[in-house]
Amino acid sequence: MTAPGNEFLDRTRQGYGAYVCARAGGARPDASALAALCTKLGLVNEFDGKPAAGESVAFLRRHGDAIAGAIADDDVLQADSVIHVASRRDGVVEAFCQDASKMLAPARARVLSGIIGTRNYTGAAMNNWAYARQIVQQPASMMPNAFLVPMSKTPEWWRKDWMERHTYFLPRYDEQGRMLSEGHALAAAEGIPCMLRRTYRHPVEPAPDGSYDFITYFECADADVPIFHRVCAALRDAARNPEWRFVREGPTWHGRRVASAEALFA
Repeated sequence: MTAPGNEFLDRTRQGYGAYVCARAGGARPDASALAALCTKLGLVNEFDGKPAAGESVAFLRRHGDAIAGAIADDDVLQADSVIHVASRRDGVVEAFCQDASKMLAPARARVLSGIIGTRNYTGAAMNNWAYARQIVQQPASMMPNAFLVPMSKTPEWWRKDWMERHTYFLPRYDEQGRMLSEGHALAAAEGIPCMLRRTYRHPVEPAPDGSYDFITYFECADADVPIFHRVCAALRDAARNPEWRFVREGPTWHGRRVASAEALFA
């Protein structure tokens, strides 16, 4: 008999978030209506780096070509703009996405949404190493680059016991104490002091077909864009990070943070 899972200490949802990915569709959307919707829902612009606690909106404009991933998703790959919305209040994100998608018409809108949940693989030492010193959101003048990277784990990953899954985030050593692989944590270490990172999880794990398990997002300064790409390359190297054998990515979309809905469609 399989023992009950105990990997989740608390399933309480701590927040909600989504990215509305839009492809241009002819007529320019009504930016003033989008701005009014943000005001109505009590959302504060992230552009200046000081959003109200958990209640925010951000406007991202495409910057260069997106990079296709193993999961084909043209609505993300070809998105001209992305709007991020976050709230700790139940229903706010869903309401925003529904109304914003209508306002963006005739542009095609694709919504990637998820929740903020508890950290499943973080003890005190890892929290201090990876999270206590992570960079917080800065004004767009300092960190203008935004990267959206949705991804899912393979069925094989979800069949693993939670203890085995946990091991992939740490280095692995042989019997003589020599490091065999860095694991997720060390492979991503270069980005901790310079990249904002945010992850929304699907409420159900694994996510159903057509949805992603994780919606990951990063912000950084122009000078740190090469670090973002080096961290991605390190994580994708299964010899350094064996976890990546069980990851399938959607597109990597690169945008620039802009000040308003009006600037987004200028």
